[in-house]
Amino acid sequence: MEIKLINSKRDRKKFIDFYRKQYRKNTRTRDSLSRSLEKIVNKKAKLCDSVYLEAIAITEDEEIIMSAILAQADRMSDVLQIAFFESSSYSPAAFKLLLDRAYYLAGERGATKISASLNLHVNYGLGFLHSDYDKDQSFGMPYNPEFYHNYFENHNFLAIDLISYKKKMDGMNNLISDRLKSRLDKRYRVRTIDFKRFEEEINLYTDINNQSFKEHLFYYRRDQAEDLELFKDLKLLLKEENLLFVEKDGQAVGFMLWYPDFNQLIKKGKSIGLETLIKNKLFSKKIDCFKIVEIGVIPSERDRGAILALFEACFQRVKGRFENFESSWILDENNKSKAFGIKWSDAQSKKYRAYIKELQQ
Repeated sequence: MEIKLINSKRDRKKFIDFYRKQYRKNTRTRDSLSRSLEKIVNKKAKLCDSVYLEAIAITEDEEIIMSAILAQADRMSDVLQIAFFESSSYSPAAFKLLLDRAYYLAGERGATKISASLNLHVNYGLGFLHSDYDKDQSFGMPYNPEFYHNYFENHNFLAIDLISYKKKMDGMNNLISDRLKSRLDKRYRVRTIDFKRFEEEINLYTDINNQSFKEHLFYYRRDQAEDLELFKDLKLLLKEENLLFVEKDGQAVGFMLWYPDFNQLIKKGKSIGLETLIKNKLFSKKIDCFKIVEIGVIPSERDRGAILALFEACFQRVKGRFENFESSWILDENNKSKAFGIKWSDAQSKKYRAYIKELQQ
């Protein structure tokens, strides 16, 4: 068993093939991230300009049995990340080799913490699945074997719990009262993204994101070029209605990103690709679940109704089109967001868990 730093074109291909192989094994999973990972491993993603990266593989008999990217973002330099982690089977010995390299690299580069399950930035993913392993994975959410948690818990990483929510939409005719809607309409206007001004609109999204989440655990400031690259790929699946902006006095103060669960269009063992795009054009009405992925509101407009205005605008667009709703993850300690989840859903859905470890100086 040995640790290998991935550098050559041949090794990068084997690294990506190993990652994709993990998603072919289980009928519950779909591969929606390997194309992004391929860009990152080949250092073609815009984010690579501001992140130190090492693609690492643990091999046994020349076959990869564990892989990860060790990363340190310039804008979150106190954290050394174990990102895009995959393990074909439970192997504490292999994990020790990986973790020893992470400890060494953190010390060499001055990091004071090591995180696990943050994939370079929260926009690429955060958290390992921590419940409902027998349920289908939804688009953009993680899926992994249960034993992944043993690696980090057995090495005294601090667990950060994340939760999601779900709701059946049948028979739901109204989200808020007419009186409350009238009050919100006087204060706020909700509009869709304008694809004709795509770059300008994504810059606006980035600006609101950075204002909204600057105190959020695991978040660090996004660069506009990074979000533009991410959304150019996602745009192939999206309609203008999927990114909503809420405005007050003509100025955008918040946004909501929502979309159908595109995983329902991806065959088992397949990645998102041309077939998914064609199916989305022809059979999008067959998708029965939608996801609210991200909501951001600038601090001065929180608790004033902007989030309600976004929920109402989204509800008017999805009413009668979908049977189910699922949220993205919410930090378990985020009481305000949890309160919204509890109020506007039927129950908690899946649980996720991220990890972080403080290093002794």
